[in-house]
Amino acid sequence: MSTAPQQPAEPAAQVTVTLDSCAKEDAGTVLDALHTSFAGDRTDTGAPSDAPGAGPTVWTATFDVSRTLALPGGPAPLGSPVTLTAQGGYHAVDRIREALSESFKVTVTGTASGDQEQEATFRLTPR
Repeated sequence: MSTAPQQPAEPAAQVTVTLDSCAKEDAGTVLDALHTSFAGDRTDTGAPSDAPGAGPTVWTATFDVSRTLALPGGPAPLGSPVTLTAQGGYHAVDRIREALSESFKVTVTGTASGDQEQEATFRLTPR
């Protein structure tokens, strides 16, 4: 009998997603699409909100991509293009990109590779 705590199926299954320079409604649309597919560190009912002040707002969430909950229901509306940065293991970041491509046109605009993880920047536009 093991008393070790439950671990994700894949140790590198965590992906941190960051959105900035977009409207809170567009951030909500993107995060909702990801919450449909993967368990996240935030509730799926927690809609993004603007931070007080005049500075830029950044929305961040972490997703466990070790299993897919469901696929998004198809194209999702965006008011304007959204830039999303995903950081995690190579396979995990690919899973985020694949899930996003169910709802949006996804263009890879940059990557930075490390030994066991990568950071990828995606431009999301309506399909």
